[in-house]
Amino acid sequence: MEKREIIRVVYLYIATLIGLVLVVIGSVRMIDLGLKVFVFKNADRPVVYPAYPIRPGPDGKEIATTTPEEDEKYKQEQLTFEKDNLARERQRTATQSISMIFVGIPLFLYHWKTAQRDRKEKQK
Repeated sequence: MEKREIIRVVYLYIATLIGLVLVVIGSVRMIDLGLKVFVFKNADRPVVYPAYPIRPGPDGKEIATTTPEEDEKYKQEQLTFEKDNLARERQRTATQSISMIFVGIPLFLYHWKTAQRDRKEKQK
């Protein structure tokens, strides 16, 4: 086997491996996203933090400098932001995963079939 053939075979199998890895990672991410959306719904639950600023009082205990109405408004704004952010993150994950799968499948199939065809031709 000459050097050029060895390089070709190595290239084909490395490209095949990369395609397979892309498909596996994309599939794992899609399954993870599906489980979080449909099965483990609390896995992505938004966290609401207390309103700020909070300052220490004369006795050393913390005193909120906001009114209860301001606290509630802050919590609602934060909850809305967290829900929107979660939706954006899920969409990003889905698009990246689908892209990995759509790129990985043809990459894998083309190089795998080419490597197998070359191997069969060499055996003849």
